[in-house]
Amino acid sequence: MLLNLHSYYSLRFGTLSLQDLISGMLAGGYDTAVLTDINNSSGSLDFIKLGRTAGLNLLAGMEFRHGDQLCFVTIAKNEQGFREINEYRTKLNMENRPTPERSPDFEQVFVIYPFSKLNAFPLRDYEYIGVRPSERTRAQLMDRKVLDRCVILAPVSFRKADYTLHRQLRAIDNNLLISQLGNEQIADDDEVFIPRVKLMRLFSDLPQLLANTNRILGQCSFSFDFTSVKNKATFTGNRYNDKQLLYKYCMDGFTRRYGRHDRVATERIQRELEIIENLRFSSYFLITDDICRYARGRNFHYVGRGSGANSAVAYCLGITDVDPIALKLPFERFLNPKRKSPPDFDVDFSWNERDEMYDYIFNRYQTGHTALMGAMSTFRSRSILRELGKVYGLPKAEIDRLVHEPEHMLNKNEVTNTILSVYNRMADFPNQRTIHASGVLISEEPLTCYSAMDNPPKGLPTMQFDMYVAEDIGFEKFDILSQRGIGHIKDCRTIVRENLGVVIDTDNPKRFFQDANIAAQLKSANTIGCFYIESPAMRQLLTKLRCDDYLTLVAASSIIRPGVASSGMMGEYIRRHHDPTTVVYPHPVFKEQLEETYGVMVYQEDVMKIANAYGGLDMADADVLRRMMSGKYRSKDHLIEIEDKFFSNCKAKGYEDKISREIWRQMESFAGYSFNKAHSASFAVESYQSLFLKTYYPLEFMVAVLNNYGGFYNRKVYVNEARISGGNICLPCVNQSVFNTSIQGKDIYLGFDCLLNFEGKLAHRIIEEREANGRYSSLENFVKRTQAGIEQVVILIRVGALRFTGTGKKQLLWEAHLMMSKHKPVAVGMALFETESRKPILPPLEEDILEDYYDEMELIGFCVTGTLFDLTKSDYRGDMPASELHLHEGKIVRVVGDFVCEKFVKTKRGDLMKFGTFLDANGYFFDTVHFPQSLAKYPLRGAGIYLVEGKVVVEYGCPSIEVIRCAKMPLKPDPRSE
Repeated sequence: MLLNLHSYYSLRFGTLSLQDLISGMLAGGYDTAVLTDINNSSGSLDFIKLGRTAGLNLLAGMEFRHGDQLCFVTIAKNEQGFREINEYRTKLNMENRPTPERSPDFEQVFVIYPFSKLNAFPLRDYEYIGVRPSERTRAQLMDRKVLDRCVILAPVSFRKADYTLHRQLRAIDNNLLISQLGNEQIADDDEVFIPRVKLMRLFSDLPQLLANTNRILGQCSFSFDFTSVKNKATFTGNRYNDKQLLYKYCMDGFTRRYGRHDRVATERIQRELEIIENLRFSSYFLITDDICRYARGRNFHYVGRGSGANSAVAYCLGITDVDPIALKLPFERFLNPKRKSPPDFDVDFSWNERDEMYDYIFNRYQTGHTALMGAMSTFRSRSILRELGKVYGLPKAEIDRLVHEPEHMLNKNEVTNTILSVYNRMADFPNQRTIHASGVLISEEPLTCYSAMDNPPKGLPTMQFDMYVAEDIGFEKFDILSQRGIGHIKDCRTIVRENLGVVIDTDNPKRFFQDANIAAQLKSANTIGCFYIESPAMRQLLTKLRCDDYLTLVAASSIIRPGVASSGMMGEYIRRHHDPTTVVYPHPVFKEQLEETYGVMVYQEDVMKIANAYGGLDMADADVLRRMMSGKYRSKDHLIEIEDKFFSNCKAKGYEDKISREIWRQMESFAGYSFNKAHSASFAVESYQSLFLKTYYPLEFMVAVLNNYGGFYNRKVYVNEARISGGNICLPCVNQSVFNTSIQGKDIYLGFDCLLNFEGKLAHRIIEEREANGRYSSLENFVKRTQAGIEQVVILIRVGALRFTGTGKKQLLWEAHLMMSKHKPVAVGMALFETESRKPILPPLEEDILEDYYDEMELIGFCVTGTLFDLTKSDYRGDMPASELHLHEGKIVRVVGDFVCEKFVKTKRGDLMKFGTFLDANGYFFDTVHFPQSLAKYPLRGAGIYLVEGKVVVEYGCPSIEVIRCAKMPLKPDPRSE
């Protein structure tokens, strides 16, 4: 009877979750209904699956609107009709066309127009007019022939109590004050569940409508198969050839990875291939391999990571560089017969090469069968208060107070009470459809069989559902990610070849694990610019662990995670690492399974190991348990069953119940926060590749970091790192610099891209003109050839980019203004006989190095020819350099540092404290701890030079200063303003 349900996927309109709709149907006595969300089918398949569990006959459709205007409602007769609806919505989206008032020709779809369209055009066989309960009186006056083409249209969009929330959502959507909403922008307040008996009674005088509505529903059925895999079924065209090709490719790589006669690896490969084939995953492996082969053919560096690195087949194919046999990684963590949700490969590409990878994938695999994974952003905490505050016209100050001080007495008024009354209801409501960070779907059937597709700014078709729905309906996504760390590696190889004439290779990274120089670099935590191991917290951890080998780095990559650190297990791991004799295992199984990590569950696989070895679960069940504990299962139905099995097995083995409960608690609290070991191992491989480059080619490596626009820190830190590594840092120069940073021997020239407020087009024109016609010979020659405007010329002069002239900046500025005020520069190219205009004769002009420093700070953001220390009024640099702090444990010291970054944390009592990171006058790091009491009195106030006084604390060789007090040091006045 209900042809027009709206869930909260009718964004900023509906207020009911899918489960709310099902509950409303059951309470109202309905057994059949159609979900017709506005311009999308995000929730359709999810709704149908939930309905089956509840014993309901649920159907799919869509409401088509143009802005606030309802054009028509569509109802799919079957799966083919659902595809037709999705194809039409996708076509409108991809062509950026508005919804027309008339539906297209459909074959397996019913169309219902609003009552206002009565007599607007002749109705086709599958088209009807919808009559709402409020319109039935007018319908009773219509001719019987007309009534034969009418049905009951009783929309459901919200609970009666949610009407205010609906209006608030509409105001947010239209960016209006709630008082400015027009009637056409909101739903009627009767779009609520009406009990079925009452609805039939309301239309008892219009039996034709009841009959028509029931007849339409009777012709609709939806028997979607949720169990089958929806990915592209084969790579070659048939499963047998897929199996043979995967075996061939795997054996091609086997010799390179393991040699010819490794029996353990041979048995592992055979077992994996058998599971892959039985679960019909050969095509998934082959498609991933095809993507990686294309990348290798284009000389794109990539890193395969995630649970896919648990596969020795993936290692042989070259999808990953992690050896799962050497690391004892269980294949079941990636793929096993009991895994209900599909796995996926994560493949990282450089941030500036991923788009080409997308182009390849979308061109290689069929149009309409390939799309980006969708995602759903939701209303969250502060954003709810801010959005609602705006629709009620609250000033920013009042909104800020409501956000930061919700209990403030001035917040107690009618408007804020209204806002707060819907706050919890609105939390986690879908807000807008967006794009998954990396997921790509490649399907056997057209993707419109599953949902409509959006056309976001990226320009690639994007599914209207998220990864959870994709998993539920049987999709394995391909994660095509991007990161700057890969750009560092790739670009560094190119820079080394150009600057030193050396061709280097970062493939087969196992050789780096045995390199003593790289080990020393890692142990010293000299890792700035290196992927995943350059942050202050990670460098401190490396120091505390005295990390100098691959396995310890793999562990560090996992224990740095928030859940492990906050649970105290990171500290426990460090303690046990330094003194393994202190380890007390709760059960012998822990020693057997976790001796490598001193009995600490460091990886997700450790949960599986303990569940298997201690709790008697097979590895497949153990993986299901891990996923449920980590929150990656939306359904918790199996958790109780597996929990019962775990404790039954423990009891049968005679284990003490108290110990078993504690072990279960540890697994449960840990599983959601850790990396899987394969993920950590993949990260560690990339870290080693970066470390190799930083160890042997430090200057070229830092240039690559700068040209990929950094990592954890801002540009100043990487320039400092290049300087202390022996580089001569040069300001931009119109005769030497290119667009980004470049290196000539040990001279590192900053590029035009480092200049704030400098035109990119002019930067490229400077370079192109220089390459075509040679170096610039003078200011006037430069201006004539580039047509640079006075504002841009002034920037270049002030930053020293025309220093090749040998003329001081102040004189150049005089010449530029005089020359360019008389006439505009005309492009003459390289004239046959070029003449210079007469230069003004000026008295000697004073130059002040402080002016240069302040110019650089203004135009680049930091000092290049000096440092911020050169600007302080005082020459005091503290009691000692950062490199000697560890020698003064327990002493109160004073150190001067240039602020780099800070990190907020909350104490157990909820008070704020900070961790600070600074550079000393020699360019080396030191770290500070600001406890709540000292932070309140002596806050950190952003960039600047600070005098820090505090107690030196050394933990496992890692020094830091517990701050007693600190303050910014005053700078010399800017002479340019005097």
